[in-house]
Amino acid sequence: MTKPRYQGVFPVVPTTFHENGSLDLASQKRCVDFMIDAGSHGLAILANFSEQFLIADDERELLTRTVLEHVAGRVPVIVTTTHFSTKVCAERSRRAQDMGAAMVMVMPPYHGATFRVGEPQIHAFYAGVSDAISIPIMVQDAPAAGTPMSAAFLARMAQQIEHLSYFKIETAGAASKLRELIRLGGDAIEGPWDGEEAITLIPDLDAGATGAMTGGGYPDGIRQIMDPYAAGEREEAIAQYTRWLPLINYENRQAGFLAAKALMLEGGVIACDLPRSPWPAMHPEVRKGLLETARRLDPLVLRWGRS
Repeated sequence: MTKPRYQGVFPVVPTTFHENGSLDLASQKRCVDFMIDAGSHGLAILANFSEQFLIADDERELLTRTVLEHVAGRVPVIVTTTHFSTKVCAERSRRAQDMGAAMVMVMPPYHGATFRVGEPQIHAFYAGVSDAISIPIMVQDAPAAGTPMSAAFLARMAQQIEHLSYFKIETAGAASKLRELIRLGGDAIEGPWDGEEAITLIPDLDAGATGAMTGGGYPDGIRQIMDPYAAGEREEAIAQYTRWLPLINYENRQAGFLAAKALMLEGGVIACDLPRSPWPAMHPEVRKGLLETARRLDPLVLRWGRS
């Protein structure tokens, strides 16, 4: 593996809405400021945990520009540009690069439950995106796409496609896949990353992951795991992982992508934590359990907007 340009904690920025479902850009900026203050090495926007599937094309452009201008180079920003069409994804990626994105994250082409393409088309898709830009591409290998991609196929794309060098592995058996990807891809694998809210973070770090893309509610907690591990203090990292695991699990298995916004509302970071229709709001009992679990850990998110 080559020395990565980007590593560490790059949580997903949730998209903030008013109660009527319109974008709340003031809360969006506060959300970004909190996430940077909480120790994020970088940010990711317009991902699935940003409700990207509920956002219009013109809003994507507005959010990308707003976030990148507000971050103003304080940390690198990964912009998700996923689309079924090679042309559309390449154009989205080029615009994101032109606005200052450090990297784009792209899922393989899919639509609905049954529209998929095979490996030759997936390879050509990523090659077409790569040809349009000069920044890294992160392949998001997530179950949501319903598109199995073997470690061998991912490694081959890394070796053959110029800018494709980062991989966020969120499938079952992530650590084994990361380990095999690194073995097969060698120096072409610049960034093997953990995902899925850090639920498998320690095994993934043991397998060679150098980055983690988690939810955005408690980057300070994820840093408490990642920092000692990077410093060679694995037992301390495991102790911190054990400490934060109840909250990680609550987000991963109960609250999902609404967890970050619920925590941010409770801490005065944002004005509204509602998702965009038709996604249902968080059940009050789930919220109660999430906040109860978080308060035991005292993450910055519960204090940031109250000081």
